[in-house]
Amino acid sequence: MASLMLAGFVGTFNETALNIALSNFIQVFSISTSIAQWLTTGYLLTLGILIPLSGLLMQWFTTRQLFLTAAIVSLAGAGIGGMAGSFEVLLTGRILQATGTGLLLPLMFNMVFIIFPAHKRGMAMGLVTMIFTAAPAVGPTVSGLLIANLSWHWIFWLSFVLMLIALLVGSLYMQNVSTITKPRIDLFSLAVSTVGFGGIVFGFSHAGEGDAGWNNAMVVWPLIVGGVALILFVFRQLTMERPLMNVKAFKHPMFLVGTLLIFVCMSINISSMLLLPMFLIRVLEMSTLSAAIILLPGGIVMGLSSPLIGRLFDKFGPRFLVIPGLVLAAVALWFFTDITAISTTAFIVTLHVCLMIGIALVWMPAQTNGMNQLPREMHRDGTAIMNSLIQVAGAIGMAVSVSIMTAGGNKYMKAASMATESPITREALAAGIQDALLFVLSVAVAGAIVGLMIKRVKVSR
Repeated sequence: MASLMLAGFVGTFNETALNIALSNFIQVFSISTSIAQWLTTGYLLTLGILIPLSGLLMQWFTTRQLFLTAAIVSLAGAGIGGMAGSFEVLLTGRILQATGTGLLLPLMFNMVFIIFPAHKRGMAMGLVTMIFTAAPAVGPTVSGLLIANLSWHWIFWLSFVLMLIALLVGSLYMQNVSTITKPRIDLFSLAVSTVGFGGIVFGFSHAGEGDAGWNNAMVVWPLIVGGVALILFVFRQLTMERPLMNVKAFKHPMFLVGTLLIFVCMSINISSMLLLPMFLIRVLEMSTLSAAIILLPGGIVMGLSSPLIGRLFDKFGPRFLVIPGLVLAAVALWFFTDITAISTTAFIVTLHVCLMIGIALVWMPAQTNGMNQLPREMHRDGTAIMNSLIQVAGAIGMAVSVSIMTAGGNKYMKAASMATESPITREALAAGIQDALLFVLSVAVAGAIVGLMIKRVKVSR
């Protein structure tokens, strides 16, 4: 588990580590912003395609084979990225890193439910959640420090060193704990899964870049094709004796509730990680590094609180944690909807810490409780479903937040009798961010309603 968690930390760290370096890539490689965004879009797209297939891969290959393959591929991607002299080579390294992460994350979550008894899963999932949530939070800060003192290449070299350690430890101690059944591969399911999840993630990610818009063909058609493919995929899985992804997991009510809640948590998390840095940098006119440092305490507190929350879950169950967490997140977001250019740094840091604690109180208990209700043979499907929908939730949260923020800024400009073609002002951007945060608040309120349905799953295994 130590090697898996270290590798998982590197994978989730990479999800946000390059965001702060995009302006450097634009300058160094003489590329446009939309081209540079492919470093993020390509990463998410690869995850969106690979993670749904993880349940099948875990039935065809041993734990050790999957881990070593994922770690080696990710290691190669980090090395290629660190030596990249062109954008094409850099993007290749980035895709390889995403490929490794797409294999590692479901494997890490599935391992918890195989090797830990039910009464200790909360503590174990708390440690895993700490990795899963803390790494993306510290990614921008660490990257900012590396860029300021060394160069962007060192973002990749840091990943390379950490992944090498994980690979060496895993090669010595990783054991095979899963059952290999080698089911027949249904090519139709494989195709519609790739098109479906890939199209949805690509469409929403492209809309979330800010300059595409919902009327852009590169957004509309991937969403339509992806949506149709997902419908075909679900129908196909329901009619198969041994499906690629067993969507019948949703017949278990607590798994459905848990999946909805982590979908809400990811939407809130990714939206706040987009909107708050933008507010700090473009409205309060802070440096990128300063903004990352201001948001760092929330990520650290969220990560450090996860093991404690895991122990509380083992003792008291999810309801004691989930409902207060959703209330805390909603209250923090309600205060966030009133932030302006005169809001103090201490006020923003406090609210962000409260928001992160609220998310942590919901995420791990909801996920663990939902997975506990599934039969052991469905754990692979459960982790694949949850991790796939996490990627979809992130893409949707980013796209909708950007759209509402842009519309809100334009509305402010019109009300102030300023042409929408004019450069958006700080006040207009602040108004747009407030509108977007109001949307995030509505997501939290919807999550609180779902959270009222959660009940503790009692398991003896």
